[in-house]
Amino acid sequence: MASRMALAGGLSLALLSTLAQPSFAGGLDRGGYNIDQLFDASQFSIQSGVIYVMPQRRLDNVRDNPTAGGNLNNRPHSADDTENYAVPYVGLKGGIGDVDCLLDYSEPFGAHTNPGINWAGANNNIETKITTHNYGATCSYKFDVGPGQLRVIGGTFYQEVEGFKERMVYSLPAAPPGFSTIGTGRLDLEDQAWGWRAGVAYEIPEYALRASLVYNSRVKYDNLTGTVDLTDAPLTPGYGGRITNVYGSAEAPDSLELKAQSGIAPDWLAFGSIKWTNWSVLQSVPFCPTTGTCPPGGLASLDLAYRDGWTVTSGVGHKFNDQWSGAVSLTWDRGTSDGYGAQTDSWVVGVGAAYSPTENIEWRLAGALGVMTSGESGTIVKDGVTYGNDVTYSFGNDLIAAISTSIKFKF
Repeated sequence: MASRMALAGGLSLALLSTLAQPSFAGGLDRGGYNIDQLFDASQFSIQSGVIYVMPQRRLDNVRDNPTAGGNLNNRPHSADDTENYAVPYVGLKGGIGDVDCLLDYSEPFGAHTNPGINWAGANNNIETKITTHNYGATCSYKFDVGPGQLRVIGGTFYQEVEGFKERMVYSLPAAPPGFSTIGTGRLDLEDQAWGWRAGVAYEIPEYALRASLVYNSRVKYDNLTGTVDLTDAPLTPGYGGRITNVYGSAEAPDSLELKAQSGIAPDWLAFGSIKWTNWSVLQSVPFCPTTGTCPPGGLASLDLAYRDGWTVTSGVGHKFNDQWSGAVSLTWDRGTSDGYGAQTDSWVVGVGAAYSPTENIEWRLAGALGVMTSGESGTIVKDGVTYGNDVTYSFGNDLIAAISTSIKFKF
C-alpha cells in the first residue's frame, strides 16, 4: 500500500497538469476557474504562473452572402482566424487550524479573433477581443469524517469584462460621388459584476486521495455599457458618421466540476476531472442606444449561439525522486459551436514536470499539443433567431499548442 511519504511529491501533479490545460473549445473559456491551490498541504503558499496558448485556426472556402448587405466575394476566400494569447495566475493561500483561504487573480474568460479586413467574411468579423479580470476569495473548513477529512468550500469573486468587435457595415445600395457604401463599425463594451462558488471535497492524505465537487455561479453583467462607432460609415441610416452610447446585458456561464485523484502504487498517482459549463446562456447579446428607440436586434450585437460545454481530463503522474515528478494527461473538450462558428471539439495531450530544489520551492513547466477538429459554419436558426446568414466557411483539423510555467513558495 502506498505510503504518504512515497506520494508526497505527487500530491501536486493534478494541479500541475491543470496549469497546462486551458480550455480550447469551450465558448469564451481561457483559464476557467481553478482553486486547486486551496488544497496545498503547507500552511502558507504563494504561486504565480502563466500559460501561453498558440491556436492555429484557419478559415477556408469563405463566401460572403450579398443579400445580407454588400458583396465582398472579390476578396480572399481564406483567413487565419486566431491570435496567440497568455493567461496569467497569481494566488496566495493561508491556513489556520482547520480553515484554509485562497486569494487569487485569474483571467477565466476571453477571446481574440483577428482575420483582418482583407477577406470575404469581413462583414462578419474584422477583429474581436474580449478580456476578463477575476479577483477571488475562497475558504474551506475541514473536519474528520471516517478515515479522512471532509471540506466545505465557499467563496466569492469580483469580475471585470471589457472588449470590442470590428466588422464591415453596409450603408446604402448606392452612394453619392466621393462616398463609399461600405465602412468599418466598432463596438466597445465593459462592465463589472460579482459571482460566488460553493463545493465539497473529501481527502485521505495517506493515499493521496482527493475528490472535489465545486459549483461556480453565473456572473450577471446587467449593466454592459459601451459605444458603437460608425464614423467610418457616414451613410449608415440613423446612426452613421457618429459615435453612439449603447447598453446591453449578458451572463458569464455557471459551471460544475468534479475532480478526483488517488495514489495507485508507490510513487504513482491517477487523476481526472469532468466539467460542465453552461455556455448556452450566451446566444445573441444585443446593444441598444441609450436614447431613442432600439432597432430590431440592437444597433450592434455579439452573436454567439453557443451550446453547453463539456471537458473531460484523465492522466497519471509519477514521482521520480524527492526533487522531480512528472505527469501526462489527455483532455477532450466538446466544442460549443453548433453549426455556427469555429469552436469544434478538441483533443489535447499535456506533459509536465515539477522540480523542488528545496521543500519550500516548487517550479513547474508543462506543455500541451492537440488538434481542433474540422467543421463548417453557415446559417442556422435557434429559438427563432437566424445566425450566420452573412457568411459561410469551413475549416480543417487545426493544430493547437500551449506552454506554461509557474513557481510556488511554501512555508
